[in-house]
Amino acid sequence: MATAESDAAIVISRNHPVFDLPEIVAVEHGLFDRAGLDVRLAENAPAQEREARDPIARRKEALFESERADLFNLCEWGGIDRLERNRRGGYLGYLRPAVVAQALISFDPELNEPHDMSGVPIGVNEFTGSHYTALHLLEGTVPRDRIVLEHTGPPSARLDAAATGGVRAVMLMEPYLSLALESGAHLLGCYFYRGVQVVAPHLPRERLDTFMTAVNAAVDIINADRTAWADLIVDETAGRLAPERLRSEYHRFTHATPLTRERFTESYAWMNSWQLTDGRGGYDTLLALR
Repeated sequence: MATAESDAAIVISRNHPVFDLPEIVAVEHGLFDRAGLDVRLAENAPAQEREARDPIARRKEALFESERADLFNLCEWGGIDRLERNRRGGYLGYLRPAVVAQALISFDPELNEPHDMSGVPIGVNEFTGSHYTALHLLEGTVPRDRIVLEHTGPPSARLDAAATGGVRAVMLMEPYLSLALESGAHLLGCYFYRGVQVVAPHLPRERLDTFMTAVNAAVDIINADRTAWADLIVDETAGRLAPERLRSEYHRFTHATPLTRERFTESYAWMNSWQLTDGRGGYDTLLALR
């Protein structure tokens, strides 16, 4: 017998299309409907020139926190951070299908490799993939106390800051990475990563498993012809990048998989080493328990 909860719509708080593409395709192809789920994408919020410094006040997090959305995805370190900060609760559902590069780019001819970044500010959006991957990318080459990150806002603002000389190097992902390279930037380093789905506390694991099965079916559709979705990914550049100019090597899609205790423990220990978590969480509180 259906319950009110099982009949309720599942609302996804949007991330960038390169991260949300499997969910978008699953909605458009009726894969959730076929699985017996009513799934909707939240309305896009107006773009901001500079994201709020408080992660919980940002668009996708704010919708989740105010119970206007039930799911959102972001990097795994950000997922841990949000669940430790928020008041609503929730859990880490699974590793998202999008495998995307955050790349360190520059228009400055004097910067050519990670070694050159010692003491040089790098533009990031604090407590997002650009922030965490910059640390991962540089810590093997630059002493930790010489890694300098500067909150510059969302990717469009970071690209513009780098192109105009406001900051000498920034972290970017698609489609802004392709746009930067098309505009004359060069790569200093690249870091591929997945991310996690943050799930509302009321959504049972069984229903999430059904959701994930539909998402994986969408991944198979995407991988049958990845070029078919380039227009959706470049749309946020507002015409600055043509779909055919989106590079294929900096993003791909694979099936969503569970986040294991081993991976979580390694990620959490790394965050602790940078004092990026208060140490209150753990696998049982952020993943296993709802």
